[in-house]
Amino acid sequence: MLHIYRQVTGLRDYKTFVITQQRMSAEKFPFDEIELTRKPASNFVRRFWLKYIKKEPPIVYRGEYGVLEKILRDRSADLMHVYFGHTGVHLLPFIQRWPKPAIVSFHGMDVQPRTDRPGYVEKLGELLATLPLVLARSHSLRDRLVELGCPDQKIRINRTGIPMDKFPVVERAFPQDGRWKLVQACRLIEKKGLDVALRAFANFSQRYPGATFTIAGEGPLLGQMQALAGELGVAERVNFPGFLSEQQLCQLFTESHLFVHPSQLTEDQNQEGVPNAMLEAMATGLPVAATLHGGIPEAVIHGETGLLVRERDVDGLTQALDSFAASEDFWRRFSQAAAHDVRQNFEQTAQIKKLEGFYDEALAAREG
Repeated sequence: MLHIYRQVTGLRDYKTFVITQQRMSAEKFPFDEIELTRKPASNFVRRFWLKYIKKEPPIVYRGEYGVLEKILRDRSADLMHVYFGHTGVHLLPFIQRWPKPAIVSFHGMDVQPRTDRPGYVEKLGELLATLPLVLARSHSLRDRLVELGCPDQKIRINRTGIPMDKFPVVERAFPQDGRWKLVQACRLIEKKGLDVALRAFANFSQRYPGATFTIAGEGPLLGQMQALAGELGVAERVNFPGFLSEQQLCQLFTESHLFVHPSQLTEDQNQEGVPNAMLEAMATGLPVAATLHGGIPEAVIHGETGLLVRERDVDGLTQALDSFAASEDFWRRFSQAAAHDVRQNFEQTAQIKKLEGFYDEALAAREG
């Protein structure tokens, strides 16, 4: 994920390396300090002894524990930052035994119950009790972690950092001819509210028939959303370009007038932190039409940098789009405010410095 890559490569006071089971997209995310966890050779007798006699957890009797411990020992690691709560749950036996501090960052989908993993919520609670510090991408995620039993004093807000030099402010012309260009950039999954966005756009395009809507990204709902665009009669005005590089995405934002992102809580409690693409769009000066969901209200100030409506509120989202289109002064004021506010609160260097401060805190807590 790009936001994780930015954190890893943005560290200045800490030298880091990444441990992973598989290296993917190396050309997109160049980084040399990678340790691949190799599957250890199988020893039936030892595995039987660890599993049935010693009653060790899978991470131990399958050999993963030893591989991880050796890498960290050989690298003289002082601290381990685990990305995503479900990975932290998997590594819990290791975290409990490793003598150095570990912290886990939560991003949204990792606070939801998992029907395919019985006891997950209980293990998550055990993990939260074990860690010296827990990182959350938004206050809404912090609230959820508190509900799960995490002491509030352990939680630190770990904001996404955006490299502002790669998403410069753009002076756009107000589309006097009504040829509005709307954009949403995300993974094509349920919590992104894609159906709500398409229905609101269909309503909007009745008044602005020259408007277009680009939905950038990949995911399992692509075919379903393409079909919905056809059913709504806007297929010719909706574009699905797929995954875009950082440079391509910035160009798309530059050519657009509004960013749409009606996120919603799913039945299995999957929620947003703070959407990265939304912050990048705001950095270029795109006003936002979104929802009162997850961490979005922590990044979008309703009535100043964007307009926020209830989840799944097609009519409310349509009205928000109409409000931006009704007045150039109104639209331009939001555009300028969005670019300014995201620079004040989500600039990458400042957020990296805060993250390294959390590392300092975790190390000091263990030494204390």
